[in-house]
Parts: sequence; structure tokens; C-alpha cells
Amino acid sequence: MRETSVASLDTKKIRADFPILSTEMNGKPLVFLDSGASSQKPNQVLKAMDDYYQTTHSNVHRGVYKLSQDATDLFEASRRTMQRFINAKHDHEVIFTRGTTEGINLVSNCFGRKFLKEGDEVLISAMEHHSNIVPWQMACEASGAILKVVPLNDLGELDFDAFDTLITEKTKIISIMHVSNSLGTINPIKEITRVAQSLNIPVLVDGAQACSHMKIDVQDLDVDFYVSSAHKMYGPTGMGFLYGKEEWLNKLPPYHGGGEMIETCSFEKTTYNVLPFKFEAGTPDIAGAIGMAAAADYILELGHERIARHEHELLEYATEKLSEIEGLKIIGNAKNKASVVSFIIEGTHPYDVGAILDKLGIAVRTGHHCTQPLMELLKLPGTVRASFGVYNTKEDIDVLVTGVKRAARMLT
Repeated sequence: MRETSVASLDTKKIRADFPILSTEMNGKPLVFLDSGASSQKPNQVLKAMDDYYQTTHSNVHRGVYKLSQDATDLFEASRRTMQRFINAKHDHEVIFTRGTTEGINLVSNCFGRKFLKEGDEVLISAMEHHSNIVPWQMACEASGAILKVVPLNDLGELDFDAFDTLITEKTKIISIMHVSNSLGTINPIKEITRVAQSLNIPVLVDGAQACSHMKIDVQDLDVDFYVSSAHKMYGPTGMGFLYGKEEWLNKLPPYHGGGEMIETCSFEKTTYNVLPFKFEAGTPDIAGAIGMAAAADYILELGHERIARHEHELLEYATEKLSEIEGLKIIGNAKNKASVVSFIIEGTHPYDVGAILDKLGIAVRTGHHCTQPLMELLKLPGTVRASFGVYNTKEDIDVLVTGVKRAARMLT
């Protein structure tokens, strides 16, 4: 679908697409401000998955009968939708995974086995999610490589002077998040890939927090790998994708072994299938792929430009209103920032604030947000995080601000 260019989002109409938003939590109207953890699902996604199960379910790529062929057509059409969604050059550069975490594990495992050796270096940043730390630690432990970390400045942005210093002839891959789930920082991926490509260093980007907020063009970004999860972009849980440049995917060994990923199999030797099936062992999450494609179509229908404008207005409004609360400090003030506001209230613990907000029907995230090393660097036990989606409104933020003020009065 083509993106529309209407001036603003019709949030009333959008909210009607999401059944859960008309429900209550703890006897209060639900105010959902945790899309950074997992976004809600519109009727369009739910219907696409239900229709598949009710009318077309069969295994894919394996049956000569019509139902199997129809299911295969839907499954592969979903791959082409995701190709268009991120502007990949080829549809076989899109590998279906269980999500961002599996995508990173796939690359770190396969890349590590083939290309990392003792003394090599892997470069990540201090803001990374555990999913982009632990797999590389495991790859380094297995190979003897060294994990190096780019520090941040006081605003929560990458320290580019340190970045330039940390890249050496031993750097074999750079793996970095597009948008920080804890700070909201949007990293300058094109600048990173420009430096990396000049040194023939591949770049993997964790796009879990980006795909629902901004247009992703992997060819323009010139990334070698890009991973994301459907459930962060209004799609189903347990589904995601890995984009990889064809040349890199052909270089990497398979990740899982089993059905579908083989060309021939004998007890003596197995030869592997072509892309993308080389990395898709076993029966895939067919309904999940269809649901993810429906979510991508939903985002494209709304339009990335309109989504970005709407969420930026929410971010500015929330930042202004929350900053007026005495004792509240916002954590993460990057100049280029997505719709995430993390904060602490002096003299309180984030969990206690979140528990009070829960009783008021307000869903926010509390804790270290799977960025424990970052919180240790910031000397914080965690933060309260409000993250916005297309269905949120300024009225949601007003409810949040009132709730935070009440929590502050009760706890301080």
C-alpha cells in the first residue's frame, strides 16, 4: 500500500481499531502507555490471522493440494510485504524469525562461528538492550573475541569521539540499536554505516523500537543486517524478521537444522537450501507472518510521516507537563528522540510509582527495561517509562500527569 499524506491522524478512528482500549484495568478506563514493551493489536491484524486459521490453514511449501498452495501464497506475500516495508532489494533477504532477540542470536551465532577468532573485537553501545549484549558476549566467549562498548554523553547520545577511537583493524562487526528503549535516543545509523562501510565492517541494527515510529529503508541506511519484532509494531508476539544483505546471508552458515532448510539430506551429508529457507528450519509461524504483514500494511496506511508527527507532539507535550512536577527528572534528553519518556521522582522507587499508576488504570513500565548495564552506569535502580503509540492522545498524558502527581504526594 502507498502511504497517505493526510495532515494528521484521526486518533478517535484509530482507537476504535484496538478493542483492548475500550476495556478497564483495576476498575478504571485503561490508559495504555507501554507500547515500547509491546504494542496493542488492531482489528485488521486480528482478522487477518483469524481468516487464515478459519479458511486457509495448511503447512506451507510442502503440499501439492490447493489449500497448501493458498497458504504458501499468503505466507510468501507476507514476506514481500515486509520487503516493501523496509525497502529490501530482494524478498529473499527477509528471514522470518521469532523476533528481534532471535534475529540477533542468529547473526551473532552464525557470524561468530565463521568470522570471529581470538583477539577480534565486537562493538556495541552502552544503551543496548540485553538482547544485543548477551548474544555477543556468548559469541565472544566462544571465539575469544573482545566485546567493546561505546559510551554515552550526558544527554544519552553516543559519544562519537569515543566511537571513532574504539573502531580498530580488529573490529569485525558493529551491533547497535536504532532507537533506545530506555532513553528514546535515535541513533544516527547512516553516519555509523558510513564510517563502518569505509572500513569494510558490517553493521547490525536492532530496530525493535524503530519500525512502528519511522520509515525504515535498509538500502538507504546501507545496513548489513536489520532486525525487528512484530509485537512492537502492532503485530503478533513471537514473530519478527531479520533483513540481511544477500551477500552476507550467503556467507553465513545455517542457524537451525531441520526440515525446510535443506536441499538434500542423507546420513552422510546434507546440503542447504537457498535463501531465505536456509535460515527457516521447521514449520514457520504462518499466521504470525500474515499478522506481521497486516500490521505493516496498517502502519503504511496511516503513513510514517503522520505517525512521526503525532508521536513527536505527544513526546513534546509529555516532556513539558512532566517536567513541571517537582522532584521529577527525565532520563534521556537526546536532541533526536523517539516517543519515550523515562523519569524518576526524587525520594521514590520506580516500582512504587508504577504500582500506584496501575491502580489508576495507567499502564507504564518500571525497572531497568532490560538495559541493566545502562542503569548501573546512570546509578539508577530503574526508571518509570511511558512510551506512546498511534492510539495515544494528549488526554492520556493528562491522566498520566495527574497520576504521577498523586504518586509523588503519596510517596514523598
